[in-house]
Amino acid sequence: MRIAFVGKGGSGKTTLSALFSRHLARSGAPVLAVDGDINQHLAEALGHDGDPASLGTPPLGAHVADIKDLLRGTNPRIASREAMIKTTPPGRGSRLLRLLGDDELHARHVRRVGDVPLMVTGEFDESDLGVACYHSKLGGVELYLNHLVDGPGEYVVVDMTAGADAFASGLFTRFDVTFLVAEPTRKGVSVYRQYRDHAREFGIRIAVVGNKVTGEDDLLFLKEHVGDDLLTHLVQSPWVRAAEQGRAEGESESLEPENRHALSVLRDTVDAHPRDWAALHAHAVEFHLRNARSWANAATGLDLTAQVDPEFTPGPASLA
Repeated sequence: MRIAFVGKGGSGKTTLSALFSRHLARSGAPVLAVDGDINQHLAEALGHDGDPASLGTPPLGAHVADIKDLLRGTNPRIASREAMIKTTPPGRGSRLLRLLGDDELHARHVRRVGDVPLMVTGEFDESDLGVACYHSKLGGVELYLNHLVDGPGEYVVVDMTAGADAFASGLFTRFDVTFLVAEPTRKGVSVYRQYRDHAREFGIRIAVVGNKVTGEDDLLFLKEHVGDDLLTHLVQSPWVRAAEQGRAEGESESLEPENRHALSVLRDTVDAHPRDWAALHAHAVEFHLRNARSWANAATGLDLTAQVDPEFTPGPASLA
């Protein structure tokens, strides 16, 4: 199952991504955390002490060409990696991946932070400034999710870029559930309205997770502004603040009981929504056709709409 955490900057979405990933890992579930934010702080939130570069995790964004070569496999509809864009969907002959499988992509890009395997997109560097869009960095994540065949009880947790930018590409359609982290403030709920409208257009499930709630007034504020989309909430956490200051005692099982309960609610929500492979693939095809017609055909000189294999839908049967 694929889970996105979104929200405005400072909402706590990175902290929630880390807490939820650790919650899943503690239960023994296969989980992969992915840092898809322009500000790469998920490793730190997972407990890494030091610069993210010291993990030795090659960023996906720096190896998109290699990822394309791997994933296109022997698909006759994709002549070369230059003909493959980030939205190119899999077809017959494409290389499909299992979560944390024995393949070169996972071997190269995954490193453990504590009990949680982590992949990162990579930060903007000086060569990107003024000439690149951050969503190009996310191309590796979109390609990975398009070619991943994950099953029930397996989890990919993605910390998305802040604000409405998360909807600037088709990546937001790659998830089973999107958790929108909102503080009980006007700014905190403003992004919710943008997300709600985008999500409804594509039938994407979003659930609001209140964060940093200090009392009944905060909870009433959230209920007033997001209504039935409010799934659960976390209270202001001394343990999280101590962890951010590097002085937390114990692992995340020392988190406050009400916050541990909220994490359980998140997992129950994810597990209650079985994957619809046909719908997931239909969204991938739709965004690929949009990109092909709007810019990619002209950029490559090819008809990239022909990359869509009408007789292929990913899923467990496609691994046979």
